[in-house]
Amino acid sequence: MELAIYNINGQDTGRKAQLNDQVFAIDANEHAVYLDVKQFLANQRQGTHKSKERSEVSGSTRKLHKQKGGGGARIGDINSPLLVGGGRVFGPRPRDYRFKLNKKVKQLARKSALTYKVQDDQIKVIENFTFDAPRTKAFVAMAKALEVEGKKILLVLNDRDENVLLSVRNVPNARIITASDVNTYAIMSANAILMTEDSLNVINNL
Repeated sequence: MELAIYNINGQDTGRKAQLNDQVFAIDANEHAVYLDVKQFLANQRQGTHKSKERSEVSGSTRKLHKQKGGGGARIGDINSPLLVGGGRVFGPRPRDYRFKLNKKVKQLARKSALTYKVQDDQIKVIENFTFDAPRTKAFVAMAKALEVEGKKILLVLNDRDENVLLSVRNVPNARIITASDVNTYAIMSANAILMTEDSLNVINNL
């Protein structure tokens, strides 16, 4: 499979980028994508949530009134979950949400996500570039020239470039990532993926 290579001015260079069919044209597995995205989001959770249960609420443990004969419902102490200010029944406790996913499943998910994006024409290959200085307007102009302005953009570079990073970070819905850090969630959450030639060489060997 081949894609045209564009420059940052949105012009077709006349050259073609070769995409590895073992990465970009596989029999996509939707469930693997779901599991990988689920694991990624689970790993982001801090799991520090906590509410006080009946035994942890600060309050008297004296029985409020006798069990029978009062004409009302039976009740215990003021910490009862039935009363305002009482404990919570089965409240959240700190926990770790992370779970294990096999390496081959994660690889399959990443390749499936890339296959989906190629099929939807959401991947563009661009020449390797850099900016002389951090300049948000330069990236906005590039996005406009490549007809991806206003979309959720994922810019994939081969190596970290400080000037490009600083130019991208203030653009709403734009994210920058290195080829070695590309993951299924980042791919699926974008609807316009810009890959430099060098980053494509890395991804072709996933």
